[in-house]
Amino acid sequence: MKAVIDGTILAEAQKDDLISIEGNWYFPPSSLSAELFTQSDTAYHCPWKGDARYFDVVLGDQSRHDLAWSYPEPLPGSREKVGGDFADYVAFDRAVEIVES
Repeated sequence: MKAVIDGTILAEAQKDDLISIEGNWYFPPSSLSAELFTQSDTAYHCPWKGDARYFDVVLGDQSRHDLAWSYPEPLPGSREKVGGDFADYVAFDRAVEIVES
C-alpha cells in the first residue's frame, strides 16, 4: 500500500503491516519518507486512543498542515480494541490517496 499526494509517495508498506482504525490506514513508522514530515503544534485527544501527534508534510516549497497523525502512547485497552500495537503508526488526511502497490 502507498500513501500518495501530488505524485509523491509519503509512505509505502505491505498491506499486512498496516493497521485499519476507523476507516483510516495506519502505516508503520519505518515505511515513511521521514524527510517529508515535520511535527506540528496541533493537539488532539481521542477518548479511547489517547493524545495524537500531528505532522505537516513538506513538498518542495509547500507545507501541508496537519496532513498526518499518530498516537505515540496509545491508552491502555486501545491496542486490544484494534487488534495490534499502533504506537507511532501514521494515518493520513483524506487529501492523501491510499493505493495498492
